[in-house]
Amino acid sequence: MSYFTDLALQYIDGEWRAGGGSWDIIDFNPYNEEKLASITVATVDEIDQAYRAAERAQRAWAETNPYARRAVFERALRLVEEREAEITEAIIAELGGTRTKAAFELHLAKEFLRESVHLALRPEGRILPSPVDGKENRLYRVPVGVVGVISPFNFPFLLSIKSVAPALALGNAVVLKPHQNTPILGGSLVAKLFEDAGLPAGLLNVVITDIAEIGDALIEHPVPQVISFTGSDRVGRHVATVCAANFKRAVLELGGNSALVVLDDADLDYAVDAAVFSRFVHQGQVCMAANRILVDRSVEREFTEKFVAKVRTLRAGDPADPETHIGPLINATQAEAVATLVEQTVAAGATALVRGGLEGNVVTPSVLTGLPAGSPVLTQEIFGPVALIVPFDGEDEAVRIANDTPYGLSGAVHTGDVERGVRLARRVHTGMIHINDGTVHDEPIVPFGGEKHSGVGRLNGDATVDAFTTQKWISIQHGRTVFPF
Repeated sequence: MSYFTDLALQYIDGEWRAGGGSWDIIDFNPYNEEKLASITVATVDEIDQAYRAAERAQRAWAETNPYARRAVFERALRLVEEREAEITEAIIAELGGTRTKAAFELHLAKEFLRESVHLALRPEGRILPSPVDGKENRLYRVPVGVVGVISPFNFPFLLSIKSVAPALALGNAVVLKPHQNTPILGGSLVAKLFEDAGLPAGLLNVVITDIAEIGDALIEHPVPQVISFTGSDRVGRHVATVCAANFKRAVLELGGNSALVVLDDADLDYAVDAAVFSRFVHQGQVCMAANRILVDRSVEREFTEKFVAKVRTLRAGDPADPETHIGPLINATQAEAVATLVEQTVAAGATALVRGGLEGNVVTPSVLTGLPAGSPVLTQEIFGPVALIVPFDGEDEAVRIANDTPYGLSGAVHTGDVERGVRLARRVHTGMIHINDGTVHDEPIVPFGGEKHSGVGRLNGDATVDAFTTQKWISIQHGRTVFPF
């Protein structure tokens, strides 16, 4: 089948159908700007239909034997394995991902599907003691009901599956809204996967639309009890505000401004490899990307020479070419914004060791150093192929610089002394940090999430169980309670 022809539809209550809106979302290939699909937007009424269908279907699903639920995710995993070549081509076409990036995304998507197989059996109840004679306290772990999922454009297939599959495995139903730049990989393809895997109708609904059409209807609707959002901190703040006003739980996976710290005893060749990957994977459009590379001044010159030399070997261009390292940014607006940021930073006094350019939506790599103190670029998220090299004198200054940002998602420390690295890592205010590795990592059973503006809550493993279930206390009085009146 042709994903971009056959799946350019809404998926509501097990039915593929056109949206009821008066305008279309146009899905473009960001590299050659070819039109991939045209999808009529879903309306507020269709948001309601999707949630009501999910609400109806969820009751029976929650009562389904978890071993039967598990079989759906086993089949979904096999389907991804069988269709890996076609999904790879879709990743290249819809989001400009290179073949390396596509392999990385698909590997993690399969890992999260494998974990969902186990999540179906994960929830456990407890029996707790009571100070009251004859009383038994049972604590049940139950699904929240319906989960709303909003996924981003950078890893749309993975990050939709990362919330959708666990939520379903734990007995919930889901309404998924993908980013309008990646409606197929982030939305309809996920629905098709689970439909073919035998998921009952109504349990997963996909609405392709835009806030210009639906406003806050997706998060204000009374049915969903949890909203799982991955995206920018600016939008995340709004999602959190609306959720709080409507007494909903929000799980927010937001932006980052990660620091990769190179100490004076680091293996510099290895640190360079880690830093180049951490900064330039998927053109830097990764929330965990190493925006800032902090280098001890005693090794700054040697590290910088090696880093610049490796960056100059990166090939930018057509993501379909297996030799390409840097493909296009998601759209012209993003590409122009990154190019402008480089121009402004250099004009403000930074030195460009490598000066990137703009070729369509492809932004070639830049390496900047000598940034003036207080430069705005040091504290913001750069969603593009721009590396900042910042020298420091001693560990205290490294920690101060690493923490001088409103974000706190990921990071890395390179050192010849692992425990020294751990001591420094514990001082960095971030949700995740890696010793002698890159900054871009995700594993299905390890809690994933950030501090400060990088998010609220965690996903993966037990954290996912906490996110998509709730606890219910049922007590049993085996004797008779003596009431005071």
